[in-house]
Amino acid sequence: MITSAQLRGARAMLGLTVETLASESKLPVSMIEALETDINSTDIKAAATVRSVFESRGVLFLAGGSDGAGGPGIRFKHWSENDGIRPENLNATNDD
Repeated sequence: MITSAQLRGARAMLGLTVETLASESKLPVSMIEALETDINSTDIKAAATVRSVFESRGVLFLAGGSDGAGGPGIRFKHWSENDGIRPENLNATNDD
């Protein structure tokens, strides 16, 4: 099950407005806002629809760690060579 925080984060990663996401998912803006506030009190089918929109744009939803370390998260499915510095390569020498 995805979380409201994952939905908010995915929308932010893609730079989408609530209105754009509503249009792409064919859901009302109020439903998107409800999903991003409390996914447990909303329609599961609507959550699946929004998730599929994000996944079609390259977002991968990560489950929480089974050992209790690390919670649910999101990331892009693919990393192009032209997408900048990968997180594991960040250091003081390439800090702007």
